[in-house]
Amino acid sequence: MTFGEVPLAEASGGLLAHSVALPDGRLRKGRVLTAQDIATLQAAGVARVTVARLGPGDIDEDSAAERLARAIVPDPDAVGLRLGRAATGRVNIHALAPGIAEVRAARIHAANAVDPMITVATVPPWQRMEARGMVATVKIISYGVRASALEAACLAGERALAMRAPQCRSAQLIQTAVSADETGDKGQMVTKARLDRLGIDIGPLQVVPHDVPSLTEAILAAKTDAVLILTGSATSDIADVAPEALRAAGGTVAHFGMPVDPGNLLFYGDFQGRPVIGLPGCARAPALNGADWVMERLFCGVPVSPRDVAAMGVGGLLKEVPQRGRLREA
Repeated sequence: MTFGEVPLAEASGGLLAHSVALPDGRLRKGRVLTAQDIATLQAAGVARVTVARLGPGDIDEDSAAERLARAIVPDPDAVGLRLGRAATGRVNIHALAPGIAEVRAARIHAANAVDPMITVATVPPWQRMEARGMVATVKIISYGVRASALEAACLAGERALAMRAPQCRSAQLIQTAVSADETGDKGQMVTKARLDRLGIDIGPLQVVPHDVPSLTEAILAAKTDAVLILTGSATSDIADVAPEALRAAGGTVAHFGMPVDPGNLLFYGDFQGRPVIGLPGCARAPALNGADWVMERLFCGVPVSPRDVAAMGVGGLLKEVPQRGRLREA
């Protein structure tokens, strides 16, 4: 592609690089200049304009953006995504329904490394998305790119994006109380709002005494696709009441603790093939906490290993929750 300022006599057929103000309007950038445009510019006293011209090995910005978007998402409907129309070198990619975004970061990095004029911006991996939320945008910065560079970017970024829809359709929140005045209403309300965002139904309000036998019985009685536990007294050890109750019910505890704050005192495991998540006390507040990241992945069928949890520490210092009993800084 060539780019630069030229006399009007040499501008016909070029892409106008910068908008030009005229007495009765303006010629917008990106326009292919016609003979009539040249005459209009001459009449306005414009002598030179900046134009871009594609070479024989170049592809225009809209065609390039569409090709790259379709390489990244070759079958949009199958992976819960929608590709927008190419315009000004951009194609936006949106979620069709609620879920979390699967971003193969290495492929996006590789595509972005091919040519500075070829760019893909995405949400962070596993970010929760609402229906019609923008998951990514493909943008060709220049008016055209080399076909060879575009081909390399398409190969590098192949099938880099998908949405993961919720696999769980229902979840039971079991709360424990250490005193008779704990109704569990707030925990139920906030948890319902979290589940609503993924289209997951919550079971009826359930509060049991804070002891292993009572909680074990409640876990055994749960018939939902997933179980959430929110204890009246924070889980402080892997042998505390909630993890012990899960094991007593015949389930397993996969991991306790996470390097995300708020959210340190989380545990998760499995009961009869269903995810069980022990929520930290900060989950009574609607603000983002580490439990959201684990819950959203597990509910959308994405495995979470202890190594995955360990990797959440970078970026895991989240906004403080004022309702916490003990703040980071007094």
